[in-house]
Amino acid sequence: MSSLRMPQSLAARLGVETGEAVLRYELLQEQAASLGQSGRKVEKALAALREHDGGEGRAELVKAAADAVWGFLVQREVMGLRDRAAIVAEYGIPREVLNRIGAR
Repeated sequence: MSSLRMPQSLAARLGVETGEAVLRYELLQEQAASLGQSGRKVEKALAALREHDGGEGRAELVKAAADAVWGFLVQREVMGLRDRAAIVAEYGIPREVLNRIGAR
């Protein structure tokens, strides 16, 4: 017994999704959601650092911001997004945070 399959050229024209296309789409959705969550973590850590008036606890805030920024940059690089300068400018990442992660 043989099974019938729609020709691939017809499937493409009709917009029929393959299992691989559906999986790829879902993976991209997860990556985007995770990157967004990581970006919000960076924003929160940087806001806490900016709001700090100095003195006690600043070192911990710099460390937390550096950890968040480092994770975000690594995640972006894994996804093929390597424009670090744009992220530094967009988020206003202070030099002390960049120095902590060893960024130039």
